[in-house]
Amino acid sequence: MRAVRLDLALETGVFAPPPDGPIAVYRPREGDDLSSLPISRVQVITGFRPDAEWFAARGYKAAGGPPYAAAVVCLPRAKEAARALIARAMAEVAPGGPIAVDGQKTDGIDAIMKDCRAFGLPMGGPLSKAHGKVFVLQAGPQLAGWEGRPRMIEGGFQTLPGVFSADAPDRGSVLLAAALPEKLGSRVADLGAGWGYIARAILTRDTVTELDVVEAEDEALDCARLNIPDPRARFHWADARSFKPARPVHAVVMNPPFHTGRDTDPALGLSFLRAAAAILVPDGTLWLVANRHLPYGPALTDLFRQVEEIGGDTAFRLTRASHPLRRR
Repeated sequence: MRAVRLDLALETGVFAPPPDGPIAVYRPREGDDLSSLPISRVQVITGFRPDAEWFAARGYKAAGGPPYAAAVVCLPRAKEAARALIARAMAEVAPGGPIAVDGQKTDGIDAIMKDCRAFGLPMGGPLSKAHGKVFVLQAGPQLAGWEGRPRMIEGGFQTLPGVFSADAPDRGSVLLAAALPEKLGSRVADLGAGWGYIARAILTRDTVTELDVVEAEDEALDCARLNIPDPRARFHWADARSFKPARPVHAVVMNPPFHTGRDTDPALGLSFLRAAAAILVPDGTLWLVANRHLPYGPALTDLFRQVEEIGGDTAFRLTRASHPLRRR
């Protein structure tokens, strides 16, 4: 869908990058087709590890640093994060360079266009196609107030706009943190750790000597580093689905994601379950919180010898699963 709009913007001249210089593409998502842009000039800017790996595997370069000749901003869903990304592009593209802002209607593209107009920014387009829009700005004025500013939330945690549950801890994470036993084992992994709420709870257990904090979103991981000033914690910018610790761990604690974009994707959470089972010691334990409607039961019984529900509420289920089964 993005490719259709980008092709149209290039064909009509609404988006006309200069003939030379790097073209920054901010926050493209796995599967996005960028082939209408010369791959030798494209620099992919993303803090989400699976997306970064996907584009790197196809020959795209990571960001080499500004200034850029032009840019494409792939709109994130969170409005504050979208505004911060546009402000970053305005600052990093050479003055006068074109910045194409692309997004689905469900991503809030209309609201962002309205904000840009209210700020008095000259705008090319918009062009509508495939349930979304693309419009073009010219780099130049600084968008005061649009920067992604850290915020402090209850409990003394720092977060950033756009990271998961930036305003307060997720209810499921709160339930899981409260349910953890005093004895977790010495080596623990938090898969999909976010900005560190569960990790901090893990480190209140005296038995823990090593904690692998694994998070695919670099901004969330940066927050976790600030929120967990504990020498027992080791931070990994990694896809939890393929993460391998230095040694198998005694416990995995996690509140795994289950959305791809706006769509529910149970397969994503199932891949986290398989990853957890693969890195545990033979008598290790998974401590899991998940929405009750997610179909994780059969996978858990296939992956672990012992599975039991240990609590939760009407929306969330807490599960303890131990003794991973080794498949030959």
